[in-house]
Amino acid sequence: MPSLSAFFTGIDHLFERGGALSSTFLLEVDGLAIGRFSSVSGLKMEVSVETYAEGGENGYEHKFPGRVTWDNLVFKRGITHDNNLFNWFEMNVGPGLRMTNMVARHTAAITMMSATGGRLRSWVVIDAFPIRWQGPDFDADNDQLPTEELEVAHHGFTSVTF
Repeated sequence: MPSLSAFFTGIDHLFERGGALSSTFLLEVDGLAIGRFSSVSGLKMEVSVETYAEGGENGYEHKFPGRVTWDNLVFKRGITHDNNLFNWFEMNVGPGLRMTNMVARHTAAITMMSATGGRLRSWVVIDAFPIRWQGPDFDADNDQLPTEELEVAHHGFTSVTF
């Protein structure tokens, strides 16, 4: 089994390099920028644990790692002039699905951007495909910024620090 030092290159906090306070997150799909977002949630993975009670051993149960599960990602932003987000969704539910009869899975990247526009850290998402798009609610009595939201299913992610 490799030692832990093979996985760690040292402790380096983004706050020490300046700029970790980020206001936007860039979504790229197959290398093409889809848009910037003010909120991204769902960067979560969890390993289930299987237990086995061994006969004669009353001090503990054996625990073994099970399946890894990944939450869906949810991207939120104010409405913009471009249609990239909606177009990507439509590829999988509209004409794109009718033409191929299959969901197109893509490699996506979520990049945390600094206030000066530099890339701080990315999460590369494997086999991503959009499953829900929600547009703004229209209400003349409400003065809130119109927003859109996209939910994405996937098969996991890795992390890259710049």
